Amino acid sequence: MTDEKKNLTGLADDVKPDASGPDSGKLDLDNILDVRNLSKYFDIKTGFFSSLPLKAVDDVSFFIRHKETLGLVGESGCGKTTVGRALMWLYPPTSGEVYFDGERISEKNVRSLRRNMQMVFQDPYSSLNPRMTVEDIIGESLSIHKIFKTKKEQRERVYELMRLVGLNKEHATRYSHEFSGGQRQRIGIARALAINPKFIVCDESVSALDVSIQAQILNMFKDLQDQLNLSYLFIAHDILVVTYMSDRIAVMYLGKIVELAKTDEINKNPIHPYTESLFSAVPIPDPRTARQSNRIVLEGDVPSPLHVPSGCAFRTRCPYATEQCTLETPPFEDRGSEHFVACWNR
Repeated sequence: MTDEKKNLTGLADDVKPDASGPDSGKLDLDNILDVRNLSKYFDIKTGFFSSLPLKAVDDVSFFIRHKETLGLVGESGCGKTTVGRALMWLYPPTSGEVYFDGERISEKNVRSLRRNMQMVFQDPYSSLNPRMTVEDIIGESLSIHKIFKTKKEQRERVYELMRLVGLNKEHATRYSHEFSGGQRQRIGIARALAINPKFIVCDESVSALDVSIQAQILNMFKDLQDQLNLSYLFIAHDILVVTYMSDRIAVMYLGKIVELAKTDEINKNPIHPYTESLFSAVPIPDPRTARQSNRIVLEGDVPSPLHVPSGCAFRTRCPYATEQCTLETPPFEDRGSEHFVACWNR
């Protein structure tokens, strides 16, 4: 255990564990992941000598408990993938803090912590090396971290992982182009599981697959979580998929989390206007019920992250916006039962 982790553990001993908020100021060791005021900006050139910060993620805070799935949902371009990559340090954060199992992630320790943190990427076609066999793809991390002393032991581990995700032993010598999209995603999942991680970022892991294959992969994720005691950050733009997978749901808009609550709570009682519009857009199979439902259609387009509106970022499309929404950014407050919302008027 590093000195920094000892200090954090000592801090936790001085205070009672507290999960009262995503940014409560206290470190809860019951959480596998604590994210505090995470921001990631990209400098975009606007001229020869000028640039503007693109605020992909802006002051985001949340936590994930052990064996829990937190769903992160929002429309394309809202910053979901950037959050996942910043947690993995694939994009070093501009500011903020990320704690994994009580230890703050930094450039110095991220390599060692990645043994317990892995990622399943969105595109099963481009995320696998076409020049490597399935055995080499899955076994690459085992070689990097020098888990096994002999090739035979490593090969047996690869076969075990392939069986775990529904692939045959005979597939080990084939290349990724010989597989379907669903099979390729299974290879990607096996690769992520190779070194027994505790936490996995699932970045749009089923969005590129057919609906029937999506169901198989989602059920496999749930089975693996039960078998291996995994925690997930499940990123998706399909709110039905997120609802099925998640214990809690965080709704993201233009780089900020605007609402976070338990899945049942946010389904029954969405508070933020953007969350209401997302749930109202879910297709209803019964035509009569669909005609009676109140579809909330948002006006206007999503503002550019290069020119985020002042105050509340959603105010340009919100039917409840007031002058206060223009002047001040709403705080991310607990409305009871760990239901956090950032809105002045709801």
